[in-house]
Amino acid sequence: MAPPTMQGVAQQLILDRKVGAYEVPEGWFIWAAGNRKEDRASIFEMPSPLANRFLHLEVTVDFDSFKAYALTNNFHEQIIAFLSYRSELLHKLDIQSHAWASPRTWEMASKLHSNQIDITPAVGEGASAEFNAFVALYQNLPDIDGILKGKGEKIDFPTEASTRYATAIALAIRGKNADEALNGFRWLIDKAGNEWIQLFAVDLMRIMREKGQLGALSKLIKTEKQLQTFFKDFQNIIGIL
Repeated sequence: MAPPTMQGVAQQLILDRKVGAYEVPEGWFIWAAGNRKEDRASIFEMPSPLANRFLHLEVTVDFDSFKAYALTNNFHEQIIAFLSYRSELLHKLDIQSHAWASPRTWEMASKLHSNQIDITPAVGEGASAEFNAFVALYQNLPDIDGILKGKGEKIDFPTEASTRYATAIALAIRGKNADEALNGFRWLIDKAGNEWIQLFAVDLMRIMREKGQLGALSKLIKTEKQLQTFFKDFQNIIGIL
């Protein structure tokens, strides 16, 4: 966003590592950050001689990183579940609206939703409409508390994809301790496929670590032959343990 006159000063700073009497200290690196033209930001074109003095790294949105942050920063369960199901909506620029979906606005939306306030002012009408339709599915979730208490023998895993995402994430987030987490594992292994067990496991490990329950859960898992088999099949999850 620097105007052309400031960019001219930057050229000398980057090439010669000094401006007037000021010299950049030894061992210091010069970094610059900004938006691209296609991001519809208020920017000035970077002159080619200045651009040629930089290495250019493009930062992109990564859902797994966002989800890890959300799980350990008390984002609303339904926000996490929805974005797990519709991850393409994590960052979707709408040039026709001031409000549009991005990681920062979903964090705002989580706070709004936690206080039962409409999230449209944060993420825009389209994303908000899809989210509200997803939230309506929560009426069809199985008895999550019953499953976590070990009473899920007669409870079936949902058939609809969005409800499956919501169920797996609800089990991970709502488990209060290692015993409840183990009951969630047992139920999913009995009722669901490996895809859903893996989704649950990755999220659960992050949450259990935050709660100081990861060691206790690891000990319980070692007593369960089915769980040991599962973790042998998914070596990437074993690394989390």
